[in-house]
Amino acid sequence: MRPFQVNILDGIKYFFLQKSVLSRLMFVNIAIWLICLFISVFTWLFNVSDISFVTKLFAVPSDISALAEKPWSIFTYMFLQEHFWHLFFNMLMLYYGGKIFLQYFSQKQLLTTYIVGGIVGALFFIMAFNAFPVFENMKGSAVALGSSASVLAILIAAATYQPEYPINLFLLGQVKMKWVAIVFVIIDFLSITTGNSGGHIAHLGGALWGFLYAYMLRKNIDLSFFKRKPKIKVKSRNADNYHQRPKSDEQYNAQRAEEQEEIDRILEKIAKNGYSSLSEKEKEYLFRQSKK
Repeated sequence: MRPFQVNILDGIKYFFLQKSVLSRLMFVNIAIWLICLFISVFTWLFNVSDISFVTKLFAVPSDISALAEKPWSIFTYMFLQEHFWHLFFNMLMLYYGGKIFLQYFSQKQLLTTYIVGGIVGALFFIMAFNAFPVFENMKGSAVALGSSASVLAILIAAATYQPEYPINLFLLGQVKMKWVAIVFVIIDFLSITTGNSGGHIAHLGGALWGFLYAYMLRKNIDLSFFKRKPKIKVKSRNADNYHQRPKSDEQYNAQRAEEQEEIDRILEKIAKNGYSSLSEKEKEYLFRQSKK
């Protein structure tokens, strides 16, 4: 195996060994896809059904009566993927969008955005199929699955909070993140009539949540249900204890951005030279960050 390949594998291995929300979300999505892949082989062999029973059980239906029989599907659908390339592109966007997101937000805010973005996407899908006449003949059988709405919520939230963030795109060069987000939304809207209508509508629901969530954060209103509890440190000075004031959102986000820059630098070093190239101080820093 070539050194470059080894270094890439070291970087991937370290990423998934981290106790971070981003790595765990990606791991869960990949693991569930692999499990479903194995199950689909057996369902095909035994000719159980044309559609995997996993999809029937965990994909969210557009029909409200069917949803009432499996209400959990409004949550579980966002961890199912239709095929390999569906998984690949969703995880690719989740990784890069999540890395940018975590420069300004916390791990718990990332989890909130993923889950609520997926739920809002499902609600958009259900409401559209029950409100618009064009879907009348399809709502009894249509289902939605995939993490795209959740992923787009994360991407749009980051673009709303930092619209001028530069992204280097292949063949296009450096592009501001706001334009990338706008293009994604426009493509999804115009694609509603071209196929996978429910999926594109769900994407727009996730995008709307991402926008609203980041917009409210800019107004210092945090809609997270996994809120970070400020820590109050007690220090002793002249035998008297005093409480240190908790950090503001701006201070916390600035600190997180600095920490993420250091983590990215170390990960890049791992990718180039391997984990063994790290100093003891760098290894200790990564270990401390993985415990957060």
